[in-house]
Amino acid sequence: MVEPSPDSCFPGFSNAELPTGIDFYQGKVRDIFDLENELLISTSDRISAFDQILGQVPYKGEVLNRLSTFWFKSTRDIIQNHFVATVSPRAMLVKKCHVVPVEVVVRGFLTGSAWRDYLAGRPVSGIELPDDLQFNQQLDEPILTPSTKEGDGLHDRPVSRDEVIYSGIVDSSIWEQIEELALQLFARGTEVAAQQGLILVDTKYEFGLLDDEIVLVDELHTPDSSRYWFADSYDELFEAGDKQRKLDKEYLRQWLMEQGYSGDGHPPVIPEEVFLEVSRRYQRAYEVITGADFTPQGTDPEAEKRKLLSFVEERQEEN
Repeated sequence: MVEPSPDSCFPGFSNAELPTGIDFYQGKVRDIFDLENELLISTSDRISAFDQILGQVPYKGEVLNRLSTFWFKSTRDIIQNHFVATVSPRAMLVKKCHVVPVEVVVRGFLTGSAWRDYLAGRPVSGIELPDDLQFNQQLDEPILTPSTKEGDGLHDRPVSRDEVIYSGIVDSSIWEQIEELALQLFARGTEVAAQQGLILVDTKYEFGLLDDEIVLVDELHTPDSSRYWFADSYDELFEAGDKQRKLDKEYLRQWLMEQGYSGDGHPPVIPEEVFLEVSRRYQRAYEVITGADFTPQGTDPEAEKRKLLSFVEERQEEN
């Protein structure tokens, strides 16, 4: 881990910086360049909470990009993924796929929104769970809780397996394969996490189709898409009914809530130290998950921009 420097923050791209004739999409965190049959995905240092971009966290984009690369390489014996090559510490070239419009959440424990549904007496994505479960309890078997991928400004909506299939959102044969692959990926993630003293609690997967083959896309087992707890304290904290120790991706969100802000109105001014602490936590997550030290490889934002724009222009000429 290194002490974060605000000067290293990579804000991403503005439209004015882009080559002419390039298709470009900007999400909350990722900037995506459409290169015909491929995409260049650049993961910025932007951070959002309550659906708003609130600032930048040093090295966050690099941590997320390198973690997804780590996991893509660790799971390619289970399923092919869209990764083609690392272009920079925070950018990867990927195959363009037709994305399946359902997020697949696999849960090994009863926590988060699943616990809230259970406590309210509702099925969890159509799944009826036993009556005697406790907060943060491990489930007998992991469950799949899909949600729709909604457009801009709309919240994803939990759906049942039957709704996915019978509404025609996903072909039944494709969905059955996705279910099996998601559970295999979760088992591998659980195994690797356990080697580092972690519990993979739940995670989100996204899949695509490429030449009729199911391909893993987006990110994989990062702190932004997954919940991790520390294994050595799980039993004691569960028995006491206490919150679990976790690799905390919610530090900024929690800080905002402590200031009385939950998304309505203007957010409070966020001190620089809060963003630096978030950076330390992302770096720590990388080190705990991978078992390797984190040393940033890209600390010059302008050099990063030049490298990626040069790559895009070269790809344009080739096409």
